[in-house]
Amino acid sequence: MSDKGLFISFEGIDGSGKSTQARLLADHLRDAGRDVILTREPGGSPGAEEIRALVLQGDPDRWSAETEILLFTAARRDHLERTIRPALAAGKVVICDRFADSTRMYQGLSRGDLRGVVDRLHDLMIGVEPDLTILIDMDPTEGLSRALSRKGAEERFEDFGEDLQKAMRAGFLALADEFADRFRVVDGARAVDDVASDVRAVADGFLPKRRV
Repeated sequence: MSDKGLFISFEGIDGSGKSTQARLLADHLRDAGRDVILTREPGGSPGAEEIRALVLQGDPDRWSAETEILLFTAARRDHLERTIRPALAAGKVVICDRFADSTRMYQGLSRGDLRGVVDRLHDLMIGVEPDLTILIDMDPTEGLSRALSRKGAEERFEDFGEDLQKAMRAGFLALADEFADRFRVVDGARAVDDVASDVRAVADGFLPKRRV
C-alpha cells in the first residue's frame, strides 16, 4: 500500500467508460465511510491542468511523441507532489482517471518504440505505481464511437482514429499481463451498473477492513 492510503488508477481506451466508473467507485467508497480523492490525468493539480489544455487540444500533430512524454511527466510530477502524495500520507483513497500506464501506451507504444524512454523517465521523476489498476476493457470501434459522440474540446487523441484505439486496447491488455499483481480487467461492454458492481467487488477486495 502506498504510504498510509490506497492508490487506485483506472485505465482504458477512449470511450471505455473508465471516467464514469472512477466516479461511481468514489461515490461507493464515500458512502462506505472512506475518505476519497477523485482526480485525473493529465491534471489533478493547478499546474497539471494547465498542461492538460496543451496536450489534449489542437491538431493531432501538434506535438511529437517525445515532447508529449515530457509534458505528461511534468504534469504527473506536479500532480504527485500537490495532490496524490499528500492524500495518501493522510490515509485517503486516491482514485485517478489515468496514470502512467496511459503514457506507456499513448506515447511509449503507439507513436514509436518509446516505451523504454517512458519507463526511464517515470523511474527518475515519478517512482510511484498504483496499488490497484482497474482496466475497463472495450471494443475499439464502440469505444471510439462513444468518445467522438461527446463532441468536447479535448479530442486530440480521438482524432488519431480507430487504428490507435486498436493498438491501445492490445497494449493495455499486455500491460495487464505484465503487471498482473496490480491490474484487474473488467468488461466494459455491459450496462453501467453491471460494470460498476464488478469494479466495486475488485476495489473492496483490495481495501483493508475497517475497524469497528
